[in-house]
Amino acid sequence: MKIAQYGTIIVVIHAIINGLHGLAHVEIPVSLSLLQSLFVGIVIFPIPMIAAVLLWTQFYRIGSWLLLSSIAASLLFGIYNHLLVISPDHLSQVSFTGWGLLFQITAILILIVDGFGCWIGIWALKTIQQPEKVI
Repeated sequence: MKIAQYGTIIVVIHAIINGLHGLAHVEIPVSLSLLQSLFVGIVIFPIPMIAAVLLWTQFYRIGSWLLLSSIAASLLFGIYNHLLVISPDHLSQVSFTGWGLLFQITAILILIVDGFGCWIGIWALKTIQQPEKVI
């Protein structure tokens, strides 16, 4: 039950921060390619939400795998686009003023929250895969 609670909390925080980051993308504007948009529209938003729902059901193992894989993919996407590749999406290319400040803050928060999300996903998988003790 705690895994479902923590998983749901991290997914809600993940969605809020990514939503704010997306708003900054639109307002600055920092456009995404078609593939980036598809990735965000499939992997970063709906899959973690589906995972959170599944954590509360008999399909919690699938939910745990979806949580870990989608949040880890989001983390890698953020590291790649905000820290590694110099593009309009890189942190060094966006001003700290106006919407740029929201962009900067949320980009860093995404990395932190997704890091915690990965930890929760690993914890969930480790917990459910432990063999039961036979008395």
